[in-house]
Amino acid sequence: MTGAGYGGLFVTAFLAATLLPLSSEAVLAALAAAAGFDLYALVAVATAGNTLGALVNWLLGRFCLRWRNRRWFPVDAARLGAASDWFRRYGVWSLLLAWVPVIGDPLTFVAGFLGIRLAYFLPLVALGKAARYAVIAGLAQALFG
Repeated sequence: MTGAGYGGLFVTAFLAATLLPLSSEAVLAALAAAAGFDLYALVAVATAGNTLGALVNWLLGRFCLRWRNRRWFPVDAARLGAASDWFRRYGVWSLLLAWVPVIGDPLTFVAGFLGIRLAYFLPLVALGKAARYAVIAGLAQALFG
């Protein structure tokens, strides 16, 4: 049964990092508070899923921007402009904030749009997301576990 928990966390974390409005924090907190789950494994699974989801955003920004004026395109012009301004102001280090709601997904999209190399993108995004998940998992286990 724990395998389903880890798998569900991975899928939720992956989808939450794309431009879909989902939250993986509640799933992580529930599993961290439940018996039978390794805290480090939970953080690793959530980080991997969320980082791979952010990579989807990077790929969309890198290769799909030609469709940005289509109604179905996942980022509107205002969010794209705000994220681009933020990224130009703070540079590649802003990717450490890819976990922040509202700005994180557009930041990862803009990183692809601006051609940020994966050698910078992946470690910075993963580090920020891992830190966030470690805090959430630790707090959940301390408070409810």
